[in-house]
Amino acid sequence: MALAGELVPDAVNVQGGSVPEDVRPFLPLVEKLGRIATALAAGIPATVEVEVLGEISDQDTAVLELSALKGLFADLSDEPVSYVNAPLLATEKGVDVSLSSSPDSPDFKNVVRVKAALADGTLVSVAGTLAGTRQREKIVEVNGFHVDVLLAEHVAFFTYADRPGVVGYLGGILADANVNIAGMQVSRRAEGEQALVVLTIDEAIDSSVVTQIVAGVGATTGCTVDLIDA
Repeated sequence: MALAGELVPDAVNVQGGSVPEDVRPFLPLVEKLGRIATALAAGIPATVEVEVLGEISDQDTAVLELSALKGLFADLSDEPVSYVNAPLLATEKGVDVSLSSSPDSPDFKNVVRVKAALADGTLVSVAGTLAGTRQREKIVEVNGFHVDVLLAEHVAFFTYADRPGVVGYLGGILADANVNIAGMQVSRRAEGEQALVVLTIDEAIDSSVVTQIVAGVGATTGCTVDLIDA
C-alpha cells in the first residue's frame, strides 16, 4: 500500500494490503497532531500514546500510530521521516509507543488524540477530528483545553494566566512583526485561571517573536508549528 510514495510496512496492512477506507482520511490529520505534540512537549517524549475514539475504533487503525510517529519526528530528525523509518526512530530514541481505541466519543463521530510524556513527567496532548462532509481537519482539544480550530499551515499556542489585555497584546506584537492573524480562539477552564490561545496565522512566526510573546504575557508555554509540508 503506497502512501504519498511511501511503502507502509506489511505489519500494518489490512484487508489484502489496504488501509481501511474510513481510516485513510485520518492519516494526514494524525501526522499533524504528532507534529503539534512535539512542539508542545519541546523535546523528545519518553512515551507516546495514540487514542482512537469513535466509529473507526472497530477497524484496524495501527497505521495511525505510524502516522503520529511520522509527525512526531518530523522536526526532531535530521533525515526525512517516513512511515517505514518512523518506528525505527522511536526505538532508536527510546520512545515507548502504544495505541488504544474505544467506541466512546460523546462529542464527535471520531476523534484521535496524541498524548506524549517527557522523562521529567511533563504531559501534553492534542486531539483532532475530521469535520463535515468535506472532512476538514480540526483541533478539538489541547492539553485538556477544549477548542474548535480548523488547522492551517501555521499555528501557534500560548498558555497564560487569564486576564484582560492579553489578546490585544498578542495582536499588537504580531502586527508589529507583520504577521496576519487568520483565526484566534481562547479557551479557559474557569475565570481567572489558566487560559489557552490558539492562533492560525498566514506565515511562520520568528522564534524571537514567540520569545517576546512568552515574556510579555508571562506564558507558561508557547510554541509555533509550521504544517505547510505536513
